[in-house]
Amino acid sequence: MGFDRAERLSKLPPYLFAEIDRKKKAAIAAGRDVINLGIGDPDTPTPAFIIEEMCRAAHDARNHQYALDAGLPEFRRAVAHWYRRRFGVTLDADTEVLPTIGSKEAIAHFPLAVLNPGDVALVPEPGYPPYRSGAIFAGAEVHLMPLTAQNGFLPDLDAIPPRVLDRAKLITVNYPNNPTAAVATADFYVRLVAFAKRHGLIVASDAAYTEIYYDERPMSFLETPGARDVGIEFHSLSKTFNMTGWRVAFAVGNAELVSHLGRLKTNLDSGIFQAIQFAGVKALERVDEVTPVLLGMYRARRDALVDGLEKAGWNVTPPPATFYVWMPTPKRLPSTEVATRLLEETDIVVTPGVGFGPSGEGFVRAALTVTEERLREAADRIAKLTF
Repeated sequence: MGFDRAERLSKLPPYLFAEIDRKKKAAIAAGRDVINLGIGDPDTPTPAFIIEEMCRAAHDARNHQYALDAGLPEFRRAVAHWYRRRFGVTLDADTEVLPTIGSKEAIAHFPLAVLNPGDVALVPEPGYPPYRSGAIFAGAEVHLMPLTAQNGFLPDLDAIPPRVLDRAKLITVNYPNNPTAAVATADFYVRLVAFAKRHGLIVASDAAYTEIYYDERPMSFLETPGARDVGIEFHSLSKTFNMTGWRVAFAVGNAELVSHLGRLKTNLDSGIFQAIQFAGVKALERVDEVTPVLLGMYRARRDALVDGLEKAGWNVTPPPATFYVWMPTPKRLPSTEVATRLLEETDIVVTPGVGFGPSGEGFVRAALTVTEERLREAADRIAKLTF
């Protein structure tokens, strides 16, 4: 007996990272020495003091019950304190902070809280797939905003057609950007706030990578005057603290938008395990012990890969932030062709840029989530490949 899937699932493209993972596993099963630069999952462990706090809290029977939908007050206050210290943004911990089970679920669920069928969501591409899938699940139409090197990988707001803007309700931005590693300027955020107010748009800012940088510290969208009038920002402990598997994040910003997402989540989930939230409090309190070590590690890895690729003849710009290197393909060859050859001929996994959207064609993304030694070896293998 067969069962038809919902029409909304038929509108989704194949989830890119699942496809890559299948190919990688097949190569490993065949006994090949695969260097995986595909998925951005940190390879170093969560700091010990965070693990110890989670273990302490896990032994407290009070944390074995359902978590509060709105999250622990202690965690919300820790988030608000960190935002004030890091970005100079003052948040009301009770109304402008909402803990979430990772930022992916919050980003994907947010359109369900603010969009109606027929509304238009403005989505950057190349971009993280849930920006698009969340809008599709909400019954909205998706208008893709190309991110190109010529525009600094920022969306060209003036290029969005008036007929689209008439029905647009949500615009998503992501800086530092995955996959391009671009960083937004203060001027862009000023223009974005004015644009959102002029067209009645909600701004959803994905800021998961603000703490992975090599030059100037990236800013929060909420630092921009008027941003809180129109926007919400999603942040995560995943990349900052090597806590991808812990699923702990938060949404902050406009109290009404935070409330809308909170009401939706009340009907969908039961909150984050409280022991993990207490670990999150400890992480945010001691972030200054973690960030310098991670940044030093990723800088060394970035330089190892970029230097090796440049020697191999690739035209690679060192990323200013994130732990991704966005690499133009040799001779502008199709990204899937290059990614396939790298896997089949050098046992290296990279992500084809087209999987993030049409404007990602002509690029592949490499994640700096293996050791310096392995990154140098990857560059040496690539140097032997002729395109």
